[in-house]
Amino acid sequence: MRMKTFRAATATQAFAKVKADLGRDAVILSNTTVEEDGRKCCEVVAAIDSIPEPATQATKEDFLEGALSGSTGWQREWSQIKGHILALMKPQMDLNKLYPKHRIALEYLEREDVGEHVIMQAYCGLTQNPDSSVLSVLNKFAAARPLESERWDTRFHAFAGPNGAGKTSTLIRFALREGRRNPRSRICVATADSSRGKGRLELRHYAELSGFDYMEIVTRDDFASLRKKAHRYDLVLLDIPGLSARTNLEEWLALYGMTQAEDMAIHLVLNPYYSAGQLDRFIEKYKSPRLASVIWTKLDEACTFGAIMNMAFASGLPVSALSFGSGLKNSIKPATKEMIWRLIFMRKLPNGEIQP
Repeated sequence: MRMKTFRAATATQAFAKVKADLGRDAVILSNTTVEEDGRKCCEVVAAIDSIPEPATQATKEDFLEGALSGSTGWQREWSQIKGHILALMKPQMDLNKLYPKHRIALEYLEREDVGEHVIMQAYCGLTQNPDSSVLSVLNKFAAARPLESERWDTRFHAFAGPNGAGKTSTLIRFALREGRRNPRSRICVATADSSRGKGRLELRHYAELSGFDYMEIVTRDDFASLRKKAHRYDLVLLDIPGLSARTNLEEWLALYGMTQAEDMAIHLVLNPYYSAGQLDRFIEKYKSPRLASVIWTKLDEACTFGAIMNMAFASGLPVSALSFGSGLKNSIKPATKEMIWRLIFMRKLPNGEIQP
């Protein structure tokens, strides 16, 4: 057995070193916090049964074949199947068979970049129940669960998503809002994204200004320590870092000992201008029993809002909050269905402004 010790600023970085050096078959023997040059870091001890034979020089064809086989084949196949089904069904979709108000609504949704699969389902619902309103049909595809502490029975709320989506800002906005609504609420903000100095410093700055406790999660020991102290708080808000291309949310949660955290809800933070292909990848990458909602940010920067419908339809997750503007105060609203439909059909932001 080959055994090796790896050190890095975070457990995520250390785990990446393990996979790069020993491969995916490596077994993690320990994951602890140590001090190096006066700073806290993560030390991972990993082992592998045998040392793989050196690889021969790969050709371009070998590289392409490996890349294709490495991707999830069933996803490609299912995407092709859906494409064929839609291609067969679309010629049968005659919008002229609908009432004018229904046809206008579906044409508008197409212009807002709502996906064909959603339009097709809405069309079927309206043809089967022609006296139904468009919203009564669309309500089946989208749900809202307002992000307010009293509406959730979880103490931990974690914010996950791709880099640049606005996770740290969303966490701060939510913490400030809850602090204003419940001045006596005991709030702890924590970051597991210690590799991003700016975001970490911003989070710590607002925690100190607002009287929130602050903690950094470098290894699973740190999270275990936070769990032991969680009874002191009404809310614990955790900033999860953007994940590397080869890591999914479940792997990351397991690395930090969070998979058994029954009192944790994870919110996926996204922007409306991600493409349909990106949203599909995010659904797979962030799939987890702990994933509870989607938070949409940077609404004032978006040109269309069809992604909100597409994500709701594909993932089945409710929208919990809508965020907008550059300021951190009064710039996040708990989502309601009425708010979502006004945003999509009227381009009306939660603060009442109309997006041009």
